[in-house]
Amino acid sequence: NRELGEYLYLYLDAQYEKVRHEGCVRSLACLKAVGVTKDGRREVLGISCSLSEAEVHWREFLQELQKRGMHGVKLVISDAHEGLKAAKTAVMPSVKWQRCLFHLAQNAGHHAPSKSMQKELQGKVKQIYSAINREEAEQRLKKVLETYGDKAEKFCSWLEENFIEGLTFYSYPEAHWKKIRTVNPVERINKEQKRRTRVAGLFPSIESCERLVISIGIRIHEEWATGKKYLTME
Repeated sequence: NRELGEYLYLYLDAQYEKVRHEGCVRSLACLKAVGVTKDGRREVLGISCSLSEAEVHWREFLQELQKRGMHGVKLVISDAHEGLKAAKTAVMPSVKWQRCLFHLAQNAGHHAPSKSMQKELQGKVKQIYSAINREEAEQRLKKVLETYGDKAEKFCSWLEENFIEGLTFYSYPEAHWKKIRTVNPVERINKEQKRRTRVAGLFPSIESCERLVISIGIRIHEEWATGKKYLTME
């Protein structure tokens, strides 16, 4: 609940845990926000656990961050959760969005015509976004579409439709590209959460899960506060 300040980049992601609620086992959404300050340091800005539907939960979460003073955001980095995208548009309509390229490449595999082609197509997506500039990325896309147009039609249609969502990072300083095109800072919290919650399995209440996830967030936040800067801001 601390007061927040100016953050240039905002990373958002969610992870789900099983909890017992009113006699039933329910899926609990644990939302997380990580910000990068104007001097290049990472901070865990907030964590929220709720059973509410995705868009409502994300919208309330973002509004709460703003009420606490979060401002100056130039870019939001997240996966393409429909609820998150809708909430971001409602609360932060003028802020640009970068789709996480790690998840984008993973999603490519779902559109492969066969399992044997999944890794190949995922690799092609990664190659597109490793281009030295946006123009080269567009050229690489064209080449992939020409190569796979006949043998992976569903994949090509999906890639052409979603391609632009992964290009936003090219508009920012080149030194930041690798670190603003995925949600890796939040994944650091997610991995630790998985490691801890794997032992717990089913949580007896929402509060018990929330306490654990927040304690993880606080510890990582303190590590980042005393560690190296995440980005160079010269």
